[in-house]
Amino acid sequence: MSAPGNPGLAALGPVFPSLNLLDFDDVARVAVSNRIDLVVVGPETPLAAGIVDALIERGVAAFGPTARAARLEASKSFAKEIMARAGVPTAAARTFVALDEAVAHLEEATGPYVVKADGLAAGKGVLVTEDRNEAREWARLCLDGGFANAGNTIVIEEYLDGPEVSIITLCDGERVLALPPARDYKRLLVSDRGPNTGGMGCFSPIDVPEGLVGDVVSSVIEPVVSALAADGVVYRGFLYAGLVLTADGPKVLEFNCRLGDPEAQVVLPRLDEDLLALMSAATQGALPNRRLKVREDAAVDVVLAARGYPESPETGAPISGLAEAESGGEGVQIFHAGTRFDGDGIVTAGGRVLNVVGIGDDIATARAAAYSVAGNIDFAGKQFRSDIGEQW
Repeated sequence: MSAPGNPGLAALGPVFPSLNLLDFDDVARVAVSNRIDLVVVGPETPLAAGIVDALIERGVAAFGPTARAARLEASKSFAKEIMARAGVPTAAARTFVALDEAVAHLEEATGPYVVKADGLAAGKGVLVTEDRNEAREWARLCLDGGFANAGNTIVIEEYLDGPEVSIITLCDGERVLALPPARDYKRLLVSDRGPNTGGMGCFSPIDVPEGLVGDVVSSVIEPVVSALAADGVVYRGFLYAGLVLTADGPKVLEFNCRLGDPEAQVVLPRLDEDLLALMSAATQGALPNRRLKVREDAAVDVVLAARGYPESPETGAPISGLAEAESGGEGVQIFHAGTRFDGDGIVTAGGRVLNVVGIGDDIATARAAAYSVAGNIDFAGKQFRSDIGEQW
């Protein structure tokens, strides 16, 4: 079962679309009444609000970090503090709560400028620009409430130049297991143009320096988990590191305290393990002391987004070709992101509507499969990038 669910999840089991994920008593009641053995928390907002703490207190097993641990994603300034203590390589940064001080800092800095709302902003609170005036206005937008409380504090950091890599790990408070790395595309438009989004596509495997994943586990994830443990915070859940491979080595761009999206859609199909068993073991501090088994095939994810995304996505557009695409057989998996039932049909209900994932022997085969199906699904205003997986 899932909550709030969507038409894709409804095909797999019961959904609870009206369940308020911030009403912890109600979430626990539904879990207990349905004899749920393990609650897996996906969204960042209930994690940051303490849903895992609340469920455990009520005797319900839950997979995900506690509220104190989830601050790694919920507060970029907190993440910077932890990384500094743990000796983790990351972009130099300063934190501001006053606009005049932030503007004065920008006046002395050189571009590109990176300005981030400190809190959770649904993947839309970051600006990277060469234009100092644009950076100033973004700082003003954040501090004037453009992202509600998420922008009361901002982080201005140095620009990291190099290819980006996403590495998702499973943590049990002590042991860390790394999933295969992936590369995602944050910009809306082809050739990395346009505004930042929550992600327009992704692919895996990727060509990375030998030993990179092991180095990231030992120099980034494990030190952060240890630093939290020193504060009495046991980190159990997914911990995602967004990295930039700079000329000085990999540096952390951001942390997520959950499976990344769309990274999860290309990483999990390649995982040759029982994910449920791993998550259950992590909640008990009992992850196996070995590498995860990974399939040799490739996966490419093409996101179909609504008109107006990311600023003001339009919703309610009927989706055609979906049933045919979902029954198309092996080689493609379709994940619902922003959809809902409307009578007998399915319509758009969010900015990112569908993730079309092609799976094949190599990136080229997987990419061809994804785009073949993506082209056969239609809704008014459909947006997607045509260069996902095209080149590193």
